[in-house]
Amino acid sequence: MGKVSTHVLDTARGKPAAGVKIMLYRVSGNSHKKIAEVVTNADGRSDAPLLEGAALTVGTYELVFCAGDYLRSSGQAVGEVLFLDQIPIRFGVADATGHYHVPLLISPFAYSTYRGS
Repeated sequence: MGKVSTHVLDTARGKPAAGVKIMLYRVSGNSHKKIAEVVTNADGRSDAPLLEGAALTVGTYELVFCAGDYLRSSGQAVGEVLFLDQIPIRFGVADATGHYHVPLLISPFAYSTYRGS
């Protein structure tokens, strides 16, 4: 059964990022349709996959991580304008039976991602 999952690690503090709001969108051309919204738990993960089973279809998706809110609440960033605020990660699903794990590693001035397992 295919699924989309994620987790967020705070690389500046060396621990999971709890309390990060994440939205998942299905993208088609210029259209974005929100299909899930979660908040990370104490382990920096959602309690369940963001999308799974028949709901996961071949196509383009985008995760949007509300990193700025997390960085402010953890005391790592201040001010109205942050270097990193909302971080979008667009990815393609070519095999709807696969597991697409898309983690985010963040700090106040950098982020990275990869396809995990």
